[in-house]
Amino acid sequence: MDMPSESTVRAEVRTWLEANWNPALGLVEWRNKLADSGWGAPHWPKEWYGRDLPQALASVVDEEFARIGAVGVAKAGIRTLAAATILAHGTSLHKERFLRRILTGEDTWCQLFSEPGSGSDMAAAVTRADFKGNKWVINGQKVWTTSAHRAHWGLLLARANWDVPKHKGLAYFILDMKQPGVQVHPLRQMNGHASFNQVFFTDAMVEPEFLVAEVGDGWTVATTTLMHERRGADSLRSWATASKREGRIYDEERAEIATTMEPYKWYPQRAGRVDLVLERAKATGKINDPVIRQEIAKLLIMAKTAEWTARRARAAQEQGRPQGPEGSLGKLVSSHVARAAARVHTYIAGADALLSGEDGALDGVIAEILVSVPATSIAGGTDEIQRNIIAERVLRMPKEPSVDTDKPFRDVPRNIVSS
Repeated sequence: MDMPSESTVRAEVRTWLEANWNPALGLVEWRNKLADSGWGAPHWPKEWYGRDLPQALASVVDEEFARIGAVGVAKAGIRTLAAATILAHGTSLHKERFLRRILTGEDTWCQLFSEPGSGSDMAAAVTRADFKGNKWVINGQKVWTTSAHRAHWGLLLARANWDVPKHKGLAYFILDMKQPGVQVHPLRQMNGHASFNQVFFTDAMVEPEFLVAEVGDGWTVATTTLMHERRGADSLRSWATASKREGRIYDEERAEIATTMEPYKWYPQRAGRVDLVLERAKATGKINDPVIRQEIAKLLIMAKTAEWTARRARAAQEQGRPQGPEGSLGKLVSSHVARAAARVHTYIAGADALLSGEDGALDGVIAEILVSVPATSIAGGTDEIQRNIIAERVLRMPKEPSVDTDKPFRDVPRNIVSS
């Protein structure tokens, strides 16, 4: 079928918003109306709260929401990865059970992939999934899990078969984080935040219908999640900010951002805060230093180039192409931009860049940037992993030799991690 034009979509969503938008509504009440209308996630399928629009036209819808200050569906955090994964691989039961509550923000999610002994090598996960009676029983440990302390549900990668090679023995589950068999312990970071957690499973239960795809397909499903995560790690990523408008719905949105989005508030600093560089250079007079000015130019060129690369990836998405290795390109370049930004901020601030709090440059924001930026090269897959993906899937170079790819996983030597 022919896609509607931009002007048609704009007129239609504008008419709907003018007839339905009401800042006196409750946040969940409004988001349920959005789910019913399809305007909350217009690029989703019609049968699952969308309108089958291409991503390019979804941005037109966002513009109309912004024009009148209308609140959108819940988009930030791991919930977006959960929705993308469920839409791609989930059953009708999964979509019926979870998608609406993801849009309304009633459920929060976390991603249970990394382990103490298998961070970069995600396929070496040893968290066990054993089918006993009529349920899956989970035992093991995950680490670096953002928002696990608030999450209702977790996207869990676990080993269900030890007698096949490591990539083929994994299963992907949707796990209830509020059950007795799940313990969450926050991890304090060097920037003072505690966004991450370690999670312990002791005979935690998963109903058989909450297995996503089939046993052995866990790697494929997890790859979908990661590709969406890496595509989000580019210069076009937006962060949830509270509106200063008045009305019940804005009050509730501010409360949501203050709680659900609390673990993510340092993420702009993690990305390097390129947006502050020119302002800081002018305010300190360092814009007149020819050496520093040259470094600023290099940074801004790199950041703009990264933005263009991200736009190409967005264009591929808008054309309906599946997620591909372009996410790794964006993820890797975001690390380079963040490190370059931290270096330029240091040139501008000098020794004051090391001071935190009110004594530091920009009340300590620059110091927070310096200790947060290293996370960009680790989270969502290390720079080394991204280089491997680019080498193999973009440049078509031979894969690195592996000694464990074809062995049953139980025969692969492993580090024993004690807690």
